[in-house]
Amino acid sequence: MAGGSGSPAAGPDYGSSDVLPSLRRDLVAHYDFSHPAQDPAVERDRGRSGTGIQLINGGDRMRVPDQAHRHSGSALQVQQINPAAAGNDDWKAGIYDDRAVESLRAFSGARAATVMGWVKMTGENPSPNSNTADPGDRYNAIGLAGVLSGDSNGHDVRALLELIQVNGELRLVALGRRVDGGASQTFAAEAHWQSLLPRGEWVFLAATFDYDTGEMALYRNGRPLPGFYTRTDDPWALAGDPEPDLTTAGDPRGIKIGGSFPQNTRENNPCNCRMDSLMFLARAASPQEILGQYRRVTW
Repeated sequence: MAGGSGSPAAGPDYGSSDVLPSLRRDLVAHYDFSHPAQDPAVERDRGRSGTGIQLINGGDRMRVPDQAHRHSGSALQVQQINPAAAGNDDWKAGIYDDRAVESLRAFSGARAATVMGWVKMTGENPSPNSNTADPGDRYNAIGLAGVLSGDSNGHDVRALLELIQVNGELRLVALGRRVDGGASQTFAAEAHWQSLLPRGEWVFLAATFDYDTGEMALYRNGRPLPGFYTRTDDPWALAGDPEPDLTTAGDPRGIKIGGSFPQNTRENNPCNCRMDSLMFLARAASPQEILGQYRRVTW
């Protein structure tokens, strides 16, 4: 899928009352899946970038009547469709352009980022791997949401919330990459992923990335999660000058939601789940802001 800045139906409304005031200025993209564009297969961005995203393969059917919180309207359903056949029919969302998505320029040369939103597991996870002949094989990851790198094929990211294998066990992680083509760092939650994301329950997740200090964090329902870094060396190449350390000065190639490869050339790491109120910020939200955002829509 290609798309530049998408096809928003109108200008952003990032002053909305369901967003914590201190977050609004840095809210690059925000999707609540209740604001279709003129093309109903496009979701309008309520953040300041105006980056519309495609609802891939399922179109408007992917908007379902479910409420993650008291301000919710519709939610986004993503899922594997046919586990028995290799293909690219899984429901996922995002935008991809191999020339870069200029409207996401806030993540070019960025010092930090945040990905947050609501997730509810609705089916079998991880999904059967439709790219192998073994019917018992399963994907080793469950795609949630992230911002792509500037050289991504739809998989590599600058900032990502996902579930991946860590030391042989599936874990909820924040995964970040500072330099395009460079190494990634992963911060993994200690708790078992199914205790953090029980099937049928809406959960508010957040991941923060400080590309200058190397600090990353995960949050569940506004509270920080104990976790650990999977690498103890310097994967982001932070040692030495120049300072501060920033991401590559190049626009991201897009956003992916609910699986890898949003350019829709193959199925990879689908999530049988629903999502709502996904927010992408070009700075690291503070612990107080993340708790405040959770409380703003639930209290």
